[in-house]
Amino acid sequence: MLMAMLYGAKDLRLERGDDPVTGAGQVKVRFGAGGICGSDLSYFGKGRVGDFAVMQPLCLGHEVSGEVVEIGEGVTRVKVGQRVAINPNQPCRVCRTCMAGKGHLCLKMNFYGSAAIFPHIQGVFREIIVATEAQCFPVPNSCDFRTAAMAEPLAVALHAVKRAGSLVGKRVLVTGVGPIGSLCVLAAKRAGAAHIAVTDVADAALRRAQALGIDEAVNAISAADKVEAWYANKGMFDVTFECSGNAAAMATAIQATASGGCVVQVGMIAGPSAEIPVNRFVSREVDLLGAFRFDSEYGAAVHELAHGLIDVSSLLTHTFKMTAANDAFAMAADRSQSMKVHLTF
Repeated sequence: MLMAMLYGAKDLRLERGDDPVTGAGQVKVRFGAGGICGSDLSYFGKGRVGDFAVMQPLCLGHEVSGEVVEIGEGVTRVKVGQRVAINPNQPCRVCRTCMAGKGHLCLKMNFYGSAAIFPHIQGVFREIIVATEAQCFPVPNSCDFRTAAMAEPLAVALHAVKRAGSLVGKRVLVTGVGPIGSLCVLAAKRAGAAHIAVTDVADAALRRAQALGIDEAVNAISAADKVEAWYANKGMFDVTFECSGNAAAMATAIQATASGGCVVQVGMIAGPSAEIPVNRFVSREVDLLGAFRFDSEYGAAVHELAHGLIDVSSLLTHTFKMTAANDAFAMAADRSQSMKVHLTF
């Protein structure tokens, strides 16, 4: 089979390898579509994500869907010929966090396309993938492979919304409207938010966000006065989702959130730490929450996409063949042109 292997920063190679063998309780899936995520871009551009550096050839990718071509002994929930979205999370289900119902925080998590542990957990940018039955979620044949592959980033957004609590009738701010921020917009709308504003520093991203039905789109640099106006009367928004991973945006999120509201930090901040206005969120009792990956939200995301309850079609901007993977990564890194880039065979 053909697979995209990363050897280091900007050293992505297409290689041939043996097809994996299907074991008991496993499902063999032919790759349908895979989305390029921000973490994939970081591995590609820098050879690392935060503290996790590539120390051996790594097959990237964790947003994926495909068609079942073989099932192992004991598999009953999926059938050959079905389309499936594949959950990249593989928690142990027996550690203390898993037992507490927080599988996404598993102490022994295996996650596709990650250099967090060594040997690395290989990813899904390959012709054939073998997953456990529990990871596979059937979707109807009418569901496009690219749409089904969006279940993973949508699950991130659904988990962030869950962390915030009820959004019914609330004013919501989303800082950073790349793929995850845009999906947080869609998830917030689905959750009943009454007013949604977004900020970004890229006009192209703000224009795309307009198509999602938001109420305000503000360039945080060229229209900084509009952002600062949100700070009046101790903040304007009930809930803010910080999706940019920018320290300045994190400070904005805290100041723009009303007393008693909450900020959900979704974006990973570059570097080990960031300066934040602690006294501002302490004195106004603004809750600062982290949101990392997802657990049961993956199945919910598949349901929303498969039934057309959340429409992600406007986010699917580019598709490349796996043989043009380097071009695909270059496009995914260009925010002026792309939102979500997918690979196919």
